[in-house]
Amino acid sequence: MTAAQEPLWVKNYQPGVPATIELPTESLTAMVEDAVARFGPKVALEFFGAETTYTQLGEKIDRAAEGLRRLGVGRGHRVAIVLPNCPQYLIAFYAVLRLGAVVVGHNPLYTERELRHQFENHGAQVAIVWDKAVEKIQGFPDDIAVKTIIAVDITKAMPRMKRMALSLPLPKLRRTRAGLTTKTENTMSWEKLLSAPRIDSAHPRPSVNDLAALQYTSGTTGIPQGVMLTHYNLRSNALQGQAWMHGAEEGKEVIFGVLPMFHAFGLTLYLTFAMLTGSRLVLFPKFDVDLVLTAAKKSRPTVFCAVPPIYEKTALESKKRGIDLSTIRFAISGAMTLPAATVKLWEEVSGGLLVEGYGLTESSPVALGNPFAESRRNGTIGVPFPSTEMRVADPEHPENDVPAGERGELLIRGPQVFAGYWNNAEDTEQVLLDGGWLRTGDIVTVDADGFVKVVDRRRAAAWNGTGRRGPACLVPRAPDSLQGSAPDLRRGRAAQIDAGQGSPPRGAGTFDRLEVGLAKHYLLTL
Repeated sequence: MTAAQEPLWVKNYQPGVPATIELPTESLTAMVEDAVARFGPKVALEFFGAETTYTQLGEKIDRAAEGLRRLGVGRGHRVAIVLPNCPQYLIAFYAVLRLGAVVVGHNPLYTERELRHQFENHGAQVAIVWDKAVEKIQGFPDDIAVKTIIAVDITKAMPRMKRMALSLPLPKLRRTRAGLTTKTENTMSWEKLLSAPRIDSAHPRPSVNDLAALQYTSGTTGIPQGVMLTHYNLRSNALQGQAWMHGAEEGKEVIFGVLPMFHAFGLTLYLTFAMLTGSRLVLFPKFDVDLVLTAAKKSRPTVFCAVPPIYEKTALESKKRGIDLSTIRFAISGAMTLPAATVKLWEEVSGGLLVEGYGLTESSPVALGNPFAESRRNGTIGVPFPSTEMRVADPEHPENDVPAGERGELLIRGPQVFAGYWNNAEDTEQVLLDGGWLRTGDIVTVDADGFVKVVDRRRAAAWNGTGRRGPACLVPRAPDSLQGSAPDLRRGRAAQIDAGQGSPPRGAGTFDRLEVGLAKHYLLTL
């Protein structure tokens, strides 16, 4: 592609970011196996100080894969993962993929009813579950009962001294332990699963176009349904992220995992991008500013992607405690509008820019973003990522584009765009148009340089009291009285917003298509 053929927005990319990426020809399984071979002795995962090297990670993935194979898991089977962020999650993810099976990530804090609907839809017979959530899965009726539940005690991944401390007979420690783990019945332990030998290296691997994951979001009906993401989709988005974070060095980055891996944003950042780049991934089961800042003293982060209240609280506390965050060079905000005051505060304590991005679960999820350069424009969702095209179309006749500069519905196309909704061809046809164009439902304007601003939603009437609307599931924007106010968000008020009141939130703007559960799981813990 010559400069004359490049889209107009490419001129605003950070210098060195290409207009296109080299599209993947191999699966995520091949990607992680390459990482194990290249970065073997380097630390892949850190959890409360406990470290797992890439070599150790590869062995555990192989053992878990063989354990799952012996349970009957094979190509195309769905395997549910119901875990907070922990090393077991990443191992389980790649073990499932090694068999050509499909990962279905779930929020472990969902109610039994919320989980039940999703299990009814995907039909997984094997589930890898945080022991604190096991009872909810066991409460399902017989017609959707899970055949095998593998219970995970996340404290087993902590350092031995921390595990011993949690066993001390002190009230505070007992409460902490009770919040992290519990006993279960009629389950297989994670440790039993990993007692299997390594899977035969000749066992068939998935191909790049195989289905890798189902990520649940809401379709045009507002009913949660599975977004089908292939190995090609997810690896493409990881490569796009690598291109966007120009200057990140393979084998040297330290990524703090404060967002949930059961969401598309966390999936791409931690499960794929971190492994692609041979990074050290520091995992947190939930956001806790004390844990984050303590970890930052030992493993100084370089990549920190989060939501605005997390940036604000982390920045304020780091200033208060005198903890240096200047090593952080890359920060992308999602899930809600990014206030200018938060950007200013964060950039005072970090060593790089904080930019706003846009994504949908249906786009793996990242589609647009502001450049890590002075060309960024606060108040916009940025420009399309490398190898991503966009159109602004007539919402009623999406085959027709609107005149330049006028309002219209944002359509995107690229290798990260999903394969369709699981068992729902009708909704797929409404959202995924001929030629591979994805309807976002967001009404936007595009300026002369290609920067996109969201001005409305095409389907504002589809909002309901759960904060969900078609064609996909969104995180509602907090009202101005809550914007940038961590104490208010800490009390959970953001999750209690009645989306049917007042004007529609700024639809996209920031990975809005991620499930409202992100707010439920993380904003409530600030």
